Amino acid sequence: MKILHFDARFIRLDHHDGISRFSVELIKHLVPRVHVVAIINDLRQLEFLPKGIDYLEVNSPESITEFFIARKLNKAGATHVYSPMQIMGSAGRKYRLVLTLHDLIYYRHRKPPQDLNPLIRTIWRLYHLSYLPQRILLNRADEVVTVSETTKRLISKHHLTKRPVAVVYNAASIESKTSSRTFPKEIKLVYIGSFMPYKNVETLIKATGKVPGATLQLLSKITSDREEELTELARVSGAKVVFHHGVTDKQYLDALNSAFALVTASKDEGFGIPLVEAMSQATPVIVSDLEIFREVAGQAGNYFDANDPDSLAQQIQSLNDKQAWEANSNAALERAKLFSWEASAANLLKVFTGK
Repeated sequence: MKILHFDARFIRLDHHDGISRFSVELIKHLVPRVHVVAIINDLRQLEFLPKGIDYLEVNSPESITEFFIARKLNKAGATHVYSPMQIMGSAGRKYRLVLTLHDLIYYRHRKPPQDLNPLIRTIWRLYHLSYLPQRILLNRADEVVTVSETTKRLISKHHLTKRPVAVVYNAASIESKTSSRTFPKEIKLVYIGSFMPYKNVETLIKATGKVPGATLQLLSKITSDREEELTELARVSGAKVVFHHGVTDKQYLDALNSAFALVTASKDEGFGIPLVEAMSQATPVIVSDLEIFREVAGQAGNYFDANDPDSLAQQIQSLNDKQAWEANSNAALERAKLFSWEASAANLLKVFTGK
């Protein structure tokens, strides 16, 4: 393989979501290894990519002309094409195609991303009512990539594709520490993520109220109605909660480096990037007992029953000891080494080359 055409059209121009960051980081770490041509639909997407990268400007993935994109790629001489999504058009292609299914969470929680236009949101909901459309899309590829062994198992369980499935892990986009942290003076618990019902932030608040001296820092943006709801729960629970209404990358890094632990009580999850980010800063993670969280955090994680605030409170208290906390900090930092964009880029190339 001399050239890899990488579908970079899912790079957002406002702020990165998971797929946008996945695209940017993979391209950055692929460029030293192979000649990458970025497939874009907006020249501003190049601002996030290595300077001077070759590119091919085509239609938006939301355009009706997506059905015919293979003609443009054939004409450009593409031989190997990768997309971080599964919706890329493929009719008439003459190249090797690898598509991606990150997770299956939207089959269980069908509310679509609100930044999509109304028509796309409607199609999104209909699409996730059955596995059949997913099977049709994935079987058009030569191989399928996913981001975890957990999702790979679910793809097999639901017979979503006849194609080989490879795992290319997500990773943290912040530089990892080289040494562990010292035991923090305060029990500052950090949560980053949405406030949708399945994220179960209520359990975090209730548990915080059961731990003397603990403070729960909610970093993400939140609607006024949801904030009022959680503020009242905090009052009733006797929990000290601070709403940050969104943070910059630097503020997020500072929060992780001063945190007692990153916490999440999610009842469902596609991966768990915040876990990797926290562990890369030698910050312990206390998380609900989900299969995907166990895959990500392994023995470095501290697990609790998502439906039991007392279970979470007990895990927090178990780390409120200098020796225990520092041992967990070391374990977290070591675990984070399993997830790197360098390794992920190498694994993606193996999908195409077999070596």
